[in-house]
Amino acid sequence: MIAPANSPSLCIGILTLNEENRIVQCIRSAHFADQILVIDSGSHDQTQALALEAGADVHNYPDWQGFAEQRNRLLMHCRCDFIFFLDADEEITPALEKEIRQAVQAGDDVIWEVMWDQVAYGRALSLMKTTGGVQRMFRSASIDRFEGVVHEGATMKAGPLPVRTFKARLLHHSRETIYGSIQKLAQYAQLGAAKRAQKGKTGGILRGFASGLASFIQLYIFRRGFLCGPEGFLYCLFVALEAFFRYAMLRYDRAHLHKIVKR
Repeated sequence: MIAPANSPSLCIGILTLNEENRIVQCIRSAHFADQILVIDSGSHDQTQALALEAGADVHNYPDWQGFAEQRNRLLMHCRCDFIFFLDADEEITPALEKEIRQAVQAGDDVIWEVMWDQVAYGRALSLMKTTGGVQRMFRSASIDRFEGVVHEGATMKAGPLPVRTFKARLLHHSRETIYGSIQKLAQYAQLGAAKRAQKGKTGGILRGFASGLASFIQLYIFRRGFLCGPEGFLYCLFVALEAFFRYAMLRYDRAHLHKIVKR
């Protein structure tokens, strides 16, 4: 995107770790940005090389200290007025691109949320009801820092800002293979458990079972995952299993979780 003189500029920032299968498609969807910035966490595959070839500005920070710290590092390299945070397994649609362009040109100092269309096992789960959005676009100068082990949040320099929501959705390729889903389950269950351990919460099998069952019923029944066939079932099941193991880890992996929090 070549912005007119004196118009606000946009950086799209992407966090990566071994994302060679998705990074090129992700970057291509961000082609309209003035700066495409990739912060890599020490990938062992071709992620960094492919990102460079696709035109991104790539920086490597292999000393993992959590998602929040990686986003803070991304902010250090941002050279634009606005920043949109994009995950490597996400894709900006043409409709969302149009809205982002309009929001940047308006120049308002607000927080922009976006909602997902989940894509699981080759199928877009468009018939599922979405819930609240995720905060993704900010004026760069308005952010103080990000905090949190997982599901990190931004702290604003001048206090809370108005929140607006894009109408178009962001494609989220959240589950591509069963094997990858199992890996993601382990990672996010551990990070979620570490976050709760930091707050002094306790877990166990019964607490995990209740959380997992409630999560599955909410997704599969009330958010209409049953309308999305076997792919919808698998998606809801893995999210529910993540909730179960999060609380199981709180009970049985607690000593290890404290080590993660202290990193």
